[in-house]
Amino acid sequence: MAADIDPFRAIAISRLAHQLKAEGRSIIHMEFGQPSTGAPAAAIAEAHRILDTDPMGYWESPALKARIAQRYLERHRVEILPEQIILTCGASPALVLALAASFSPGDRVALARPGYVAYRNTLKGLNFEPVEISCGPESRFQLTAAHLAALDPAPAGVIVASPANPTGTIIPGPELEAIAAVCRERGIRIISDEIYHGLSYVGPTPSVLEFEPQAWVVNSFSKYFSMVAWRLGWLVVPADQIERARAFMGNLFLTPPSLSQHAGLIAMDCTEELEGHIDTYRRNRDILLAALPSLGLTRIAPPDGAFYIYADVSHLTDDSEAFCEKLLRETGVATAPGVDFDPVEGHRHVRLSFAVSTPEVEEAVRRMVPWFEAFPLSQLR
Repeated sequence: MAADIDPFRAIAISRLAHQLKAEGRSIIHMEFGQPSTGAPAAAIAEAHRILDTDPMGYWESPALKARIAQRYLERHRVEILPEQIILTCGASPALVLALAASFSPGDRVALARPGYVAYRNTLKGLNFEPVEISCGPESRFQLTAAHLAALDPAPAGVIVASPANPTGTIIPGPELEAIAAVCRERGIRIISDEIYHGLSYVGPTPSVLEFEPQAWVVNSFSKYFSMVAWRLGWLVVPADQIERARAFMGNLFLTPPSLSQHAGLIAMDCTEELEGHIDTYRRNRDILLAALPSLGLTRIAPPDGAFYIYADVSHLTDDSEAFCEKLLRETGVATAPGVDFDPVEGHRHVRLSFAVSTPEVEEAVRRMVPWFEAFPLSQLR
């Protein structure tokens, strides 16, 4: 019997936000990492053309797989075969596919805490045992090689994420290389979530494939390519696991949408437009970082990449879910409770997404500054 899993509480916040919007309230959605920028114009144009000319069906685009493989060569100097690319219906099925094909029921899989809520819950739902490692400021909220070397016994696998959700922190190349070395030595299989690759404010982000060709790598068109609703992602699998991964994919998910694959191929080369999106996120990040002292939020994770700020609000509350609901009802700003990402310390943290438009970030700051200043210290304790 599958284990019970926790709810994704940010979804409840978002549901309330949409309800308030339907009632006529002005809402700023900072609860999800959903880019306010749309799909590249050329990709949308290609989708219109395909709708008019192609009946479509179950299909996996050889051209898109080859283009993704080329991207790894261009950006990471890593050669992978197009056959190692499994196209998926977004990153979530890619994660399920990687875990299901890599581990057996009861296997222990390590992950950072705080970390993306679905890692812990998907592991539980698939009857694997999450081994959560507390990662605080001393390790920049990231797993390290030392963490993995200290685990006794060694887990069957580890999920790494760089840039990470909810913190935005990036694992530097030397540390990622050290993690790969420890995993090889101890027989730990690596699942690397690289969905936020391309969204960095501190320089290039290394891929784990630069250090470990046997890693399984999850990625998606949802974040950098601003194609959330297109539900298109991919999984890079080790060369000797291609047939196994394809068998799981075919039985569990069939294929991703044909229309999205056509559009995704065009999006791969819309670099100028996509890099312009990063300029928007960088402005939004700067606005929030400048405003945080006015909100009394001085303890945050370093937002190296992605589009999140993970902030300690322990001076205000030890119930982040109630805190986020109150903030939403009284200001119209929707945020994510930290308990989603960390069931132990997350009650005293919140996550703000700056993937919205710059005017929305500016307006959110205008609403939040007086609210935080007036917030009674004892109200939610």
